Amino acid sequence: MRRFDHLADVEAFITVMDKGSLTAGAVALATTPSVLSRAITRLETKLGTQLVRRTTRRISLTEAGRAYLDQVRVAFDAIDQAERAIQGEGALAGRVRLSASTTFGHFQLPEKLARFALRHPGVTVELSIANRNVDLVAEGYDLAIRLGQLPDSGLVGRKLGDAPLRLVASPGYIARCGAPKSVEDLAAHTCLPFVMPSTGRPAPWLLRVDGSDVDWVPHGPVQVEDDVLGTVSLAEAGLGICQTYDFVVRDRLLRGSLVELLPESGGRSRPFSLIYPPHRNLAAATRALIDCLME
Repeated sequence: MRRFDHLADVEAFITVMDKGSLTAGAVALATTPSVLSRAITRLETKLGTQLVRRTTRRISLTEAGRAYLDQVRVAFDAIDQAERAIQGEGALAGRVRLSASTTFGHFQLPEKLARFALRHPGVTVELSIANRNVDLVAEGYDLAIRLGQLPDSGLVGRKLGDAPLRLVASPGYIARCGAPKSVEDLAAHTCLPFVMPSTGRPAPWLLRVDGSDVDWVPHGPVQVEDDVLGTVSLAEAGLGICQTYDFVVRDRLLRGSLVELLPESGGRSRPFSLIYPPHRNLAAATRALIDCLME
């Protein structure tokens, strides 16, 4: 009896979950959604457990399905690597799903991904740039870049660096409203808070007062949601003061469209890290992207 006569069904399962739906999986494999649905049902019967939940609109993984998907992805990648080694083909191929915030995704990541793409043109990077913390396991991401202190989530976290913060405003705002002389003065100024998606409350500004770290909550008539870079655009337009990362506003400070305020108080930093599930055998393409991002 053949042990692995169900590998075509496993490939169908992986493709459907990677593509997000039976329809998209069918397009990728040049077949029909009903064929893939039957393949997944056969696989569930063989394993004796439910791998996916089906509704009229979507398909999602069960806990057992997530664990199985992680393992079979590694197995299929190992087969792929073995075939290329035998064929003498050194180029990597595969797919890596990466999540990053808008700040890092727009200002730090492009150069790193350009370098990676030159080295590994056969690897597809599916990049999500958004101001929310994705669930790596539930949503099928291989890697995520997070800013700030990491919670104890059971994920592997590797620090990429520290991002210095700056308080900034436009010359027009300063001419109209003056510049704050101290942290206490900020309460009398128009500030541009960013509302955290996870809490629904303004994110505190990380300040330093008399050598001590202070988390100060900004308030203002305009509160930005969803995209934190909106605070920078509004500050540049003269609407108020914002706190953001040095790498976001460095060019604006050099050309004079923004001016730094309270450099002795607003210059704390926040770490940013690369996180990923603790697989013992990461896919080769994922390992290569990790190495590139850590450089």
